[in-house]
Amino acid sequence: MNAPVQQAQVDILNRLYSMKLEQIEQANREGNSLRYQVLLAEAEAILSALNSTK
Repeated sequence: MNAPVQQAQVDILNRLYSMKLEQIEQANREGNSLRYQVLLAEAEAILSALNSTK
């Protein structure tokens, strides 16, 4: 894959992962366990995508 394109994808995934972590913290503070679990699964999927780009 083209290096600049791959770096752009990594940057996007990193930003998404950071945003997802913030959402997880908010759901945890609110005590919304279902939302927390869904967000956690989404974060794991993003992390998996990040790891596959390396």
